[in-house]
Amino acid sequence: MRPPARSNRAYRNVARIVRPLLKATTKTDWHGVENFPTDRGFIVASNHMTNVDPLTFAHFLWDNGVVPRVLAKASLFKVPVVAPVLRATGQIPVYRNTAAAGESLAAAEKAIADGEVVAVFPEGTLTRDPDLWPMVGKTGVARLALSTRAPVIPVAQWGPQNLLGRYKKLLKPIPRKKVTVVAGPPVVLDDLYDRPQDTATLREATERVMDAITALLVEIRGEAAPAVRYDMRKPDAERTGGDHAARPELP
Repeated sequence: MRPPARSNRAYRNVARIVRPLLKATTKTDWHGVENFPTDRGFIVASNHMTNVDPLTFAHFLWDNGVVPRVLAKASLFKVPVVAPVLRATGQIPVYRNTAAAGESLAAAEKAIADGEVVAVFPEGTLTRDPDLWPMVGKTGVARLALSTRAPVIPVAQWGPQNLLGRYKKLLKPIPRKKVTVVAGPPVVLDDLYDRPQDTATLREATERVMDAITALLVEIRGEAAPAVRYDMRKPDAERTGGDHAARPELP
């Protein structure tokens, strides 16, 4: 296939290595690409279950003509081999809880203004939910969406965790694993644009994004999501209501 128009040489070289590996180890089941805007930069936001799903996420985007600029943890930009690749392909480091935190937002805003697509994992880390449902998201995606007024396309993935388990280091490439990725319509946020970007507004926007991602995952899995989203900031009993029981399957 022809590489996306906005790809640079480094991105194309990485794709030449990674795509064949993913095609050899996964069976793709992709839907919802018609929801991608074609006339402007936008944000794609996905759930995060395992360290391999950034690659399956990027595979979905790349093969559908999108060159993602991923918001990645700043610590990854210090890892040998990984760091040069991230820089050469234009990924954006996220400096959390530091004086440089605003640099990440500014870089992402500029990318969108230039017509790029910024990819975000709103949870900020691998989900801690015992059943791999999306947990409470961080407000970075809301800040970016409200400051740029760019469309936010929710994306749900299911299957990468079978290729590489959460917190695992050993891939299980045989047999090939089915990876389902679904993109939904833009999250409705326009009623929040003119409100002050205070905690309440940012939390509302974040919850809408996480609700959209979760709804897509419910459709993929055919199961009901938790009534209360996992929140790392709360004790277990308060977080789950004292019970994280099995959920009924949807009809």
